[in-house]
Order: sequence, then C-alpha cells, then structure tokens
Amino acid sequence: MASPRTTDEAPTRSEKPLNPLDRYFHITERGSTIGTEIRGGLVTFFTMAYIIVLNPIILGGKDATGQALAAPATIAATTALVAGVMTILMGVWANFPLALATGLGINAVVAFSIAVLPKMAWQDAMGIVVLEGIIITVLVLTGFRQAVFNAVPTWLKTAISVGIGLFIAFIGVVDSGFVRVPPGAATPVELGQFGSLSTWPVLVFVIGLVLMVVLLVKKVRGAILISILSTTVLGIVVEAVGKLGFATDKNPGGWKSTVPSFPKTIVDAPNFSLLGHFSLFGAFSKIGAITAIVLVFSLLLSDFFDTMGTMVAIGSEAGLNDENGNPPKTREILIVDSLAAVAGGMGGVSSNTAYIESASGVGDGARTGLAAIVTGIAFLLSTFLAPLVAVIPSEAAAPALVVVGFLMVTQVLDIDWKSFEVAIPAFFTMILMPFTYSITAGIGAGVIMYVILQAVVGKARKIHPLMWLITALFVLYFIRGPLQSWVG
Repeated sequence: MASPRTTDEAPTRSEKPLNPLDRYFHITERGSTIGTEIRGGLVTFFTMAYIIVLNPIILGGKDATGQALAAPATIAATTALVAGVMTILMGVWANFPLALATGLGINAVVAFSIAVLPKMAWQDAMGIVVLEGIIITVLVLTGFRQAVFNAVPTWLKTAISVGIGLFIAFIGVVDSGFVRVPPGAATPVELGQFGSLSTWPVLVFVIGLVLMVVLLVKKVRGAILISILSTTVLGIVVEAVGKLGFATDKNPGGWKSTVPSFPKTIVDAPNFSLLGHFSLFGAFSKIGAITAIVLVFSLLLSDFFDTMGTMVAIGSEAGLNDENGNPPKTREILIVDSLAAVAGGMGGVSSNTAYIESASGVGDGARTGLAAIVTGIAFLLSTFLAPLVAVIPSEAAAPALVVVGFLMVTQVLDIDWKSFEVAIPAFFTMILMPFTYSITAGIGAGVIMYVILQAVVGKARKIHPLMWLITALFVLYFIRGPLQSWVG
C-alpha cells in the first residue's frame, strides 16, 4: 500500500510523457514530476549521509596485524565515491528510487569479527567481501536469487515491510537520543536520559519531528527536506550558544554523531587511495578454507535477504509493487545490489547494499530512478564537500526515519490477523527486526515459523521447495557462532 503523497497537484498516471527524460524514467506514468524526483533524491541523501561520517569510525580500528585501514578522510571519500557510482547505476539501469552505500552491520562484522582474526589484514577481510559479492551476483544471474524472492508469500513480504518500518523508526529514536540504553539500569532502554527528555539535542530532534509531522499533515511540498535543513540550522544555533560537544559518558547532553557547526573549509580534495585495497584469497591462507567459507556464507545471507526486504518495502511505499508484492525490474535491482557488494570490497570500504533510508525520499514523493541518480550525484559531490555533509547531526535527520517508519507500518492492515498461521510468522518478522537490530534476523524468524506452522496444519505440500531450502539456510545462519567455533 502506497503512502499518502506529500505533494499536492501531483500528475495522474494517465498523462502522457512530457519529454525524453520523462519517457525514460516513466516519471509522469508513476505519478511524479522531475522536481519531486530531485527533491526526493536529496531527501534520501541527507537522510543517509551519516554513513560518510560513521563508516570511518567503524572501520577506523586496527586489524590483527596492528595496521589501520586508512585515514578517516580517505575512508569517507571512498565511501561516498562507491555509494555515488552504485546508486547512479541503480537509477539508470533499474529505474528504482533506491540508494546504496556501505551496509551498517556488515561493516561492523568486517571490522570487529573478520579483520581482527589471527593473522588477518584489512585486505584479506575486504577480499571476503568481494568473494561474497561475486557469489551473490552469480546467484542473481542464474535466476536463483529472484526465484527465492518469488517463493516468499505476499503477506510475508508485507510483514517484512512493516518490520522494516518499525526498525527504521527505532533507529531514528535511538540515533537521536530520544531513546537510550541506560547504563547499569534494569531496563534495556529508556526515554531520554534517566527517563526524561533533558538535553538540548533531544529537544532539537523533538522540534524537528513535530515540524516534519505538521508539514506532512499540511501536505507541504518537501516536508521532510525542509524539516531536515531547518533542524540542522537550529542545531548549529544551539551548539553555538551551548557548546555541547560530542555525547560521552561524562557529557551525556552532547550530540550523538555530529556536532553541528559551520565548517572551516567547504571544499577539500578527496583521496581515493583505498581503491583496490583487497586480497581476494588472502583469508584462505590466513585462517583456513573452512572458516573463510563460513564467513563468506554469513555475509552472503545478510546481503541476500536484507536487500530483498528493503526493495519490497521501498516498492510498496512507492506503490510500484505488483499484485504479488514484487517491484518492477526486480532482476536489475538485485544485480546492481550484488555488484555493489563487489564494488564495496574492491573499494576497501566494506560491502555496499540497498539502504532502507531510501524510504525517506519515497515518502517525500520519489518514484523513479531519477531520484536515485540525484542521490548518487550528491554522494559524488560530497567527496569534495565532506565538511558540509558533516554538518547535519543525526538529531536533524532522525525524524525522517520515524515519520517514514510510520508510513510503512500502515501496511499492517494488509495482513490477515485472524489466521494464526499467517499472523504469527508475520508478528515474529515484525518484532524481531527492531528487537535484534537486524532485518535478516526478522526475515529468518518469520520464514522458519511460516514453514513450521504450514507443516503443522497439514499444508506442507503447499510450501514452495525453495522455502524449505531457505529455512535450512536460516537455521545455519542463526547457529553460525557455534558452527564457526566447531569448525575451528
């Protein structure tokens, strides 16, 4: 189910294309305009630009040999470069409003679970990423990945979209500090600081969220983008007056990720020396073939299903999915995403994958690949304008995640909640994404529960053969820790 449009006077799908650009991207056909696509692309960029700042932090440690990957500025520039190129490719070839960048979670696995293994170097860890990307590309080209996607029931795809909506809303409230992990408290999370909204950055988030909701309800064009930019300016003013700095244990009232302030320099020459910083089979000689294969398999499963869930959610939010819940040009979307994993490893910045933050641009009206191209161009420009990109604090971007999460959760009405064999797997899918901070975990739990319940109620013959295979793979995924320990 598509979300309510945030623009008024939108063209109808019956109007004829206005020009070659309109014709190629089906802009009018999909009920959009060139201006809306440009704005939506910028909204997506501003919502996910944090990865340019965050990736150098995650990949900033040392490998098992004691070597750092690269200087933070180099990691940031290459992160933006790979994201820009692959996002543009998504827009041109797949004509889908989906942006790609270094995958959060996957980069943490690479940094904290692979690169630190005995004798491993950053090049070896990135080689694991490249291998995973090559394998998953082959699975797409052979049709296996799409066949698996088509085997998933439509209602489960809807549950995946709803779960991702809850997930990104949770990311939004956590990234803003509106919800925190209390140190030494009995509860896993709490409201603000000690159960109170007592810091200026959280107030900035609340003002931004209220502004965004009001503009959305009033159907103001560019509601999300206006809110992000306005809240960023507010953040700069607050920081100039209060001198809050970064949030730490001793300074819990600071900013979560970025201290908003006018940059000293606007343009800086990028350094792309990380390109080609990988060793394709280095890990096999360092940690052994079996362990290397297990690591490749773990990354592959994360990439395999995260993107499926993301593209379904984006397509559903944009009203582009067919009656079976499949987005247009599914094969092209999956190929670009698979190649992005390869490109991320070759670029030395970890696997690139589809970003659910693309939903923010879709929520602002984006419906075509032109929006993705705009996002990609913004990423390329940010390789030179990193100081400007770094100005946007997470407290200013997070409201977009919360609002879009709400829009995606409205699809919950399309699930048959009176049928327990449908409702229970859907429920597990939705709640485990935010609870485990993993899209893959939610999908895996839903798939396994679906197969179990179908078998219990005597409908085992109706289960697609691929669903049995997927279930077995997810079982292996959930026990990969003990499995990896068992194989040495």
